[in-house]
Amino acid sequence: MGYYDQDHQSRYKSQSGRRGGTFLASLLGAIIGALLVIFTIPTLSKLDILPYKIEANNQKAVTDEEQATSRDGTTSTRNVSIDVYSGITKAVDKAGDAVVGITNIQQSTTFWGQTQESGGTGSGVVYKRAGDKAYIVTNHHVVADATELEVSLSDGTKIPAKLLGSDIWTDLAVLEVPADKITVVAEFGNSDKLKPGEPVIAIGNPLGLTFSGSVTQGIISGTERAIPVDINQDGTPDWQAEVLQTDAAINPGNSGGALINIEGQVIGINSMKIAQNAVEGIGLSIPINYASPIIDDLEKTGEVKRPVMGVELASVNEISANHQQNTLKLPKDVTYGVAIKRVQPNSAADKAGLQELDVIVEMDGKEIRDAVDLRKHLYNQKKVGDELKVKFYRNGKLQETTLKLGGETL
Repeated sequence: MGYYDQDHQSRYKSQSGRRGGTFLASLLGAIIGALLVIFTIPTLSKLDILPYKIEANNQKAVTDEEQATSRDGTTSTRNVSIDVYSGITKAVDKAGDAVVGITNIQQSTTFWGQTQESGGTGSGVVYKRAGDKAYIVTNHHVVADATELEVSLSDGTKIPAKLLGSDIWTDLAVLEVPADKITVVAEFGNSDKLKPGEPVIAIGNPLGLTFSGSVTQGIISGTERAIPVDINQDGTPDWQAEVLQTDAAINPGNSGGALINIEGQVIGINSMKIAQNAVEGIGLSIPINYASPIIDDLEKTGEVKRPVMGVELASVNEISANHQQNTLKLPKDVTYGVAIKRVQPNSAADKAGLQELDVIVEMDGKEIRDAVDLRKHLYNQKKVGDELKVKFYRNGKLQETTLKLGGETL
């Protein structure tokens, strides 16, 4: 109760006498009412709750038995079965068993000799079955440095897996397993048609196989996100991953699992999350349309061939102003581009006349501001054998040359 002012207190005292009798009568009535409730409350038996079945936005509860009232007025509650079914549970039913666990087994040398230890666990998606083989897509970082790989199916069955190929740039890998235990194959959707706000579901094994088959729900928070990635761990971004953003919970162990739409189709391969104290609900997934050609290459050839120039690079914005002016001899108004640190002999760059300390500023008419821009243009826009027009500065003068791109597995 709050406080009372003086006027309120005086009124309260003047009415207290009258309220005394009323209070006793009310208390007696409440006690009698409580006793009636105690003697007439039904006895609850075991309650079996199953999912609702929701059709056309109408909830329909199906009951096996209902509450019965006898002639003498006593009541009893019988078992009730409720069928709850929705688009989400239907989607999970369709795709859930296609999501598997992956254990990365690594060898380590101890005082007693060589032993095998788990290097970590992740998730994968069975996307194809052909003859006596089945194929699983996962992340490169899930299988990296593995001596052996083991796949755990939804029913707990464990089978050995063979790594067909892995690609560090897209963080994708493909495994091959015997098909006799595989019962469900995922269906790929169209990630290009996704819109912000569209519901999605993440399926995977967060924190290891203990939580295998975990399902989290969210929405597409953003499409075509570009996230800097440091491939060689030198503190400088080497690549920009093009990913979907979702607020569906993605945790360690979810990597390589499926992001599905409400139709149960895989529209993304879960890859990473932004893990900072001030950040919550930012999970990232590789769009399936972007991943599909990489998956095909890894399955068929075990590698992804990309065009290469044959140069070692450094972004100009990471070079001191002193070296920009005195070593690279760039004009003062040019503070961007990619400097060539080394040219590989007999490479495409060497044959085109490019040299150490040249600074590339344009490719095929598109401005190149840093090494990430250069790689994106090279890997996303060009193929092995294509010609590439390059503008570059040498000793302060802008020049141009044309390369015929070679091919190399990266």
